[in-house]
Amino acid sequence: MGHGHGHGHAAGRAADRSRLRLVLLVTVSVLVVELIGAWVAGSLALLADAGHMATDAAAVVLALGASYVAGMTPGPRSTFGYHRAEILAALVNALVLLGVCGYLAFAGIERLREPQPVDAPAMIGFATIGLLANAVSLAILSRSDTDSLNQRGASMEVFADLLGSLLAVTAGVVIWLTGFDRADPIASLVIAVLILPRSVMLAKDAVVVLLEIAPAGLDLDDVRAHLLAMPGVVDVHDLHAWTITSGLPSLSAHVTVTDEALEADGVGGVLDRLVACTAEHFGVQHATFQVEPETHREHEDLGETH
Repeated sequence: MGHGHGHGHAAGRAADRSRLRLVLLVTVSVLVVELIGAWVAGSLALLADAGHMATDAAAVVLALGASYVAGMTPGPRSTFGYHRAEILAALVNALVLLGVCGYLAFAGIERLREPQPVDAPAMIGFATIGLLANAVSLAILSRSDTDSLNQRGASMEVFADLLGSLLAVTAGVVIWLTGFDRADPIASLVIAVLILPRSVMLAKDAVVVLLEIAPAGLDLDDVRAHLLAMPGVVDVHDLHAWTITSGLPSLSAHVTVTDEALEADGVGGVLDRLVACTAEHFGVQHATFQVEPETHREHEDLGETH
């Protein structure tokens, strides 16, 4: 028996899409401005930030597409729907960010070896526009309460863009005041260092979902102990937990109960108590249980331990 998840996830996803569309508009506008600024000022930090804005725009498009796909009606073979599209999008975003880090590291080291002149006032002006726009985009995305990996991926990219714009402004000021042109590639290298750990964490979170590892904070031994403590329950086996998509943990188990408990409460009563237990104590709303009478154990082939 499964327990329905309700419409809250779908409503949250629709709100996320609205935010992503607005952020995409801001991002594309700033991308054009920063590309012009990088050409006018001759700044690697601005070009790096513009390049990241390009991947950011692509990531938002990908996140939007994945969100629409995830909301599609399940088909006869896709019984869980297309929720994992959001996780795949988050993984692609993380890989793109890692590629951006590699490019910034390479280009930054080259510029350190052979510094090039930078138009500091122009660099500051264009970077400031990017800084303000990224701050607006981040404020829009931070209003989401879905904790979607897809949404988190987009937020991380915008946050990295904001840091990049801030560093570009700082580098421009340093160059303007001191003439130290190497501040430009140094800023691009710092951007790469700041992006890297967030990219790795996002990739790790996506892979955990795709490998169907038990959700963080959900102790299966604790779940088993709670179920075994319920009246009439004598055994819990084939206990599995995984995450369908962000914010949607799932659990399944075979639960053996005494014949007396089944006679007293019926299968429906036992199931109600099991579902209430996992929902109230562990926050798992999507749980499926196979209730088995105690006399059934001698006929069941449990197979190998997984």
